[in-house]
Amino acid sequence: MTAVEGPARSLPAERPALVPFPVVDEVTRHCLREEEPETIHIEIRLPGRPDPARLRRAFTDALRRHPRAQVRQAPGPWYRRRYFWELTEEPDPGVDVMTVPAPEPGALERARERCLASAPSLSASPPVRLELVEDPERPGGTALFLTVNHTALDGPACLRVLATAAELYGGRADAPAAPPVRTAPGYRAAAVPGPSPWAPAARVARGAPSGRQGNDMLVADLAVPRRPPGAAYTVNDQLLVATALMIARWNQEHGAPPRPMRITMPVDDRPRDAAMPIGNGTRLVEVPFTVAELASGERGAAARDPDAMGELLRRTADRTRALKAVSGPQLGYGAALLTAPVVPVAWRAAVTRGLRRATGPWTSTTLLSNIGRIPYALDFGDAGRADAVWFSAPARMPRGLNVTTASTAGRLHLALRWSKALLAQRDGARLLELFERCLDATEIVTTGNGGATEGGPG
Repeated sequence: MTAVEGPARSLPAERPALVPFPVVDEVTRHCLREEEPETIHIEIRLPGRPDPARLRRAFTDALRRHPRAQVRQAPGPWYRRRYFWELTEEPDPGVDVMTVPAPEPGALERARERCLASAPSLSASPPVRLELVEDPERPGGTALFLTVNHTALDGPACLRVLATAAELYGGRADAPAAPPVRTAPGYRAAAVPGPSPWAPAARVARGAPSGRQGNDMLVADLAVPRRPPGAAYTVNDQLLVATALMIARWNQEHGAPPRPMRITMPVDDRPRDAAMPIGNGTRLVEVPFTVAELASGERGAAARDPDAMGELLRRTADRTRALKAVSGPQLGYGAALLTAPVVPVAWRAAVTRGLRRATGPWTSTTLLSNIGRIPYALDFGDAGRADAVWFSAPARMPRGLNVTTASTAGRLHLALRWSKALLAQRDGARLLELFERCLDATEIVTTGNGGATEGGPG
């Protein structure tokens, strides 16, 4: 037998493509804690019930069309200088991308609890799981729950994957709405003095924590706040003001001294079509509020004073426009420097965790993530179009409280998520009540002749 005729040798399997961890992924990876899982919860309500087998195929095909969503962390030695994602062509063996829990009382609440209680593993692809839950609140209706490991992906990216799954399931193209128009980079808002960035920000006053670990959450379906046509501020500005006033009132009720407030706000400039970059693509900015502004806003809300509220909204709008117009690293220049691959990643992890603890007093008060109008129809064919979409992001200490909003079918869908180490369920219910009151107060605006009016939906 000649060498050519010899026994065939099996070729080594091709190595998966590797992608270095971006800054956000690396910093999040350094700070993971089992007691506070780093999960994103996305909840979609449908009027009908999709076929489970067809939906599983559609979701799996959608993951293939967005390869960056189908990743696992590559193993490596301790002295490596970077973490890497391995891109896989299929889900790993043993990973079920979709499950269908048995119908039972309290199914929605249990599904939410599962979203918050455990994150999909980073060592198995994909780091997401989808649940198809029968909606006991609406006969024949369904809720889709997507749980995402936030180290790998953010909410808007996963919504893009779900929109692709809806297209594949329903057989209808889903052209997204145009992305939000950002102010030109050369824009400079009028100088609006704010608190010193070196001053420690207000913390959310501790309620009656249960002593348990992890997060808890409440969701609400609200009217989109109204504003007059041509208003200088946006619904996002109204949400920021409502969030700041909610916390100011809560802290006042619990005897916390007034302090300046900073609210972290994600800004997403990615396209929303099928070419949207998948991963953690938002950058974070901080919107400040002085003690005097919050006091004026509280008085304006209590007295239904349109001038005071209008001034606070306009000042907030100036700040947010300026922040959105300035480009920069996702987490700032400090984080970009901290994640430079010049020393082993394990050393950088230790430094990052130490800095996180040391800078705790200067961490922003809370995070408001406003997804805005959902840009996709999310049309699942025989199961109908989504008529409610909720998101929630991890609420880790020292912030311990996050507010996430999205607008679908003319309604505002709010998720209030908090750390159980900070607040109890009844505390969350009180904060939700305060938020609704404060959001309602932002609808009072000043007209040109000095009178108050309430505009149409923003």
